[in-house]
Amino acid sequence: MSHPVTLACPHCHGMNRVPVSRLGEHPKCGHCHEPLFTGQPLVLGVDDFSVHAERSELPLLVDFWAPWCGPCQMMAAHFERAAGQLEPRVRLAKVDTQVAPTLAQRHGIRSIPTLILFRQGRELARQSGAMDANNIVRWTRQHLGD
Repeated sequence: MSHPVTLACPHCHGMNRVPVSRLGEHPKCGHCHEPLFTGQPLVLGVDDFSVHAERSELPLLVDFWAPWCGPCQMMAAHFERAAGQLEPRVRLAKVDTQVAPTLAQRHGIRSIPTLILFRQGRELARQSGAMDANNIVRWTRQHLGD
């Protein structure tokens, strides 16, 4: 059996340990019993960002966006499609910079959309500007060394 990875539940944000070899087997949360992977980006705010970005061992790809931003709206469907391709090896999340301006400020967001790839709280890569699903997946895998 492979070593376990610690990851946060997208529903209750409780921490779970799942063997890497079982990530693709639709694991459920040990706390709330909901699926640990939904194929959809999470919506994160100030209260739950750190549990997914810092405490989870799973890489986290965050789309910093705003509802008034045309390129952000254009990229939204592509980001959703990328979630279906990158899970369960990467968790995808969205942060609305209007709802969580402190997160945008903390991470130095100067333009949107901006993607930041985190691993255990450390920024691995950053990309500003809209991308399609194929480029999001390619960019993420490139920076993870896949």
